[in-house]
Amino acid sequence: MTVQPSSPESIPTGMPMERETRYDPPAALTALQTHPLRRIKYYPEGVEGWLATGHAESRAILADPRFASGEPFVHSPTEMPHIFVAFSQQAPPGFFIFDDPPEHTRLRRKVAGVFTVKRLKKLEPHIAHIVDQRIAALREAGPGADLVSQFALPVPSLVICEMLGVPYADRDQFERDSAAMIDLSASVEERNEAMGRVLAYIHQLIPRIRANPGSDMLSALVADPDLSDAEAAGIGLLLLVAGHETTANMLGLGALSLLEHPEQLAQLRSNPDLMPTAVEELLRYLTVAHNGIMRVAKEDTEVNGHLIRAGEHVTVALQTANRDPAQFDQPDKLDFDRDPRGHLAFGHGLHQCVGQQLARIEMVIGLGKLLEAFPQLRLAVPVEDIPLRSDMAIYGVHSMPVEW
Repeated sequence: MTVQPSSPESIPTGMPMERETRYDPPAALTALQTHPLRRIKYYPEGVEGWLATGHAESRAILADPRFASGEPFVHSPTEMPHIFVAFSQQAPPGFFIFDDPPEHTRLRRKVAGVFTVKRLKKLEPHIAHIVDQRIAALREAGPGADLVSQFALPVPSLVICEMLGVPYADRDQFERDSAAMIDLSASVEERNEAMGRVLAYIHQLIPRIRANPGSDMLSALVADPDLSDAEAAGIGLLLLVAGHETTANMLGLGALSLLEHPEQLAQLRSNPDLMPTAVEELLRYLTVAHNGIMRVAKEDTEVNGHLIRAGEHVTVALQTANRDPAQFDQPDKLDFDRDPRGHLAFGHGLHQCVGQQLARIEMVIGLGKLLEAFPQLRLAVPVEDIPLRSDMAIYGVHSMPVEW
């Protein structure tokens, strides 16, 4: 094995998060792609690890079982933002994205069957009905209505609530705490407290579900003899939060990017059948999971000629991996004529997003019906006044007033 030396440049501290434009990764992060796998300091006091910005390197790390996701990052930050410190140190039982096999395999299997293409195909008419309802509510609210709170957030929230068996009437509580869980400006303690509130909420649903079970996912989890109540609640927490945050932000930011790319918008309006491909390209182009995925090497592992030692942490920057010119021609262009397959917006490997097919369906139906219902859809405020979610682990827009 020929091991390449680390980058001859100075070792950067942290992963750049400050964006200069609405849709592109931070320029300082893109600049680091000159060395697609490089040393990085996690904190100023010199705790070092690795940063993967290239597509091939990111894919290799995410697919390699020698990189674990279940070990917490034990160093406490001093001055750095909390972007590298997950709440995995306090993740509850059942929150399987921080587990590794065999525990990850056991828990993921409990829900994977619900998210198959075949099962979700049967849900499409009902998802379309939910989208129609939200379009009617948006129209009733009138010009100036917020596309995020009236449409982008309620669509996936309603869908996942119905699938889980969580009362949608309680959405204000769990949506507020879900947002707090991924607020990068909050302390780790504040994010953990928010997670604890959502978890407590799901726990208090369990006695009612046990007394009056339904055909929903939480009823199946609670009735599963292989799962404790704590594991059932932890799985429910994961699906509830992940089931609406990412898709809601893709719907909002996706709509905004279409309004700012009139040629691509016109292409979609003239050829609605292009929507599935357009959704894949929007997923690649926008990559709303913008704060990185952390892994730790379980043993000495060579990636692209670099030796990553056992115990060293690696952060995978999905947003630059999806803008890698070695993988995608003219990667900074939103192009509905390209084949965007192979993007890493949903991650890769055994931890790839279990709900990715549901997200795709919600986006195809949601954006398709939105464009059909409002042929003259446009922003009601200058685009510079749209507040961006640069402060959140899931990127997007906080609000988006529109008219038609």
